[in-house]
Amino acid sequence: MQHAVGSPLPPPHQPGHGPAAGWSPAAQHPGPHHPGAHPGSAPASAPQGPAPVGPPPGFAGAPTGPHAPHPPAPHHTVPHHAPPPPTPDTTGHVQLPPGGPVPMPSAPPTAGTPDPTSTTLAVLLIGPAGAGKTSVAKYWADHRRVPTAHISLDDVREWVRSGFADPQSGWNDHSEAQYRLARRTCGFAARNFLANNISCILDDAVFPDRPVVGLGGWKRHVGPGLLPVVLLPGLEIVLERNAERSGNRRLTDEEVARIHGRMAGWYGSGLPIIDNSQLDVPQTARVLDDVLARSIASPPQW
Repeated sequence: MQHAVGSPLPPPHQPGHGPAAGWSPAAQHPGPHHPGAHPGSAPASAPQGPAPVGPPPGFAGAPTGPHAPHPPAPHHTVPHHAPPPPTPDTTGHVQLPPGGPVPMPSAPPTAGTPDPTSTTLAVLLIGPAGAGKTSVAKYWADHRRVPTAHISLDDVREWVRSGFADPQSGWNDHSEAQYRLARRTCGFAARNFLANNISCILDDAVFPDRPVVGLGGWKRHVGPGLLPVVLLPGLEIVLERNAERSGNRRLTDEEVARIHGRMAGWYGSGLPIIDNSQLDVPQTARVLDDVLARSIASPPQW
């Protein structure tokens, strides 16, 4: 059995050394043994007699006044200080949420189109590699009227350094486990932000035909109040953007085309889809606000 780093190994269990065996002061401080004597009592050879009694109050030889010494209190009267009450589970000055699901945001009571720029929201931006999810999500979070956080699933997955399971090397049990762990981490972070009135936008390449990376996991970890929006430009656009990438974020053209084709399955799903082929990042963010306003007024069924 392995133990956490920094924790000492427990001693081996031996007869007489288990939990039932009490700690003996005599075993720690060896000395002459006196039959019938208790630890802390006087030796048998010590003279026995009544304990000395101090003078009664008012006795002529007894000191009085404010400088009179106080007799020491018996050992059994030493007050016992109760441990302080447990403090609530906090991180800094921010109260942690109970961990419940995020509810659906309610539309303002005023008539007209709700304003998503001043509403606490949880948004999931879906799209293939090269769709501009991260750029749009960051811009949208930067220009909101209320505090907003951006949570990127790819960034959280890459928190794992040694032993990182790159899906580009093949989807297997390790890459799936790390993906699931990253999703739960993002979901917990989103609930933390939302519980403290901070909106959040998450981005992920969610496939409509794969349960492992489907919407069910996001809905389970964040809640039914999560608003999914699909960002799906044309294939030639994502190929151009992918060519500008480097490292493990850059895919082969064949992989980009395959992912883009599978993303087309979102058409007819009922989720809002933004074709940003001819839109720059600020324009796409404005369209996203319009789409979210409609989603708040009439939440998508997913």
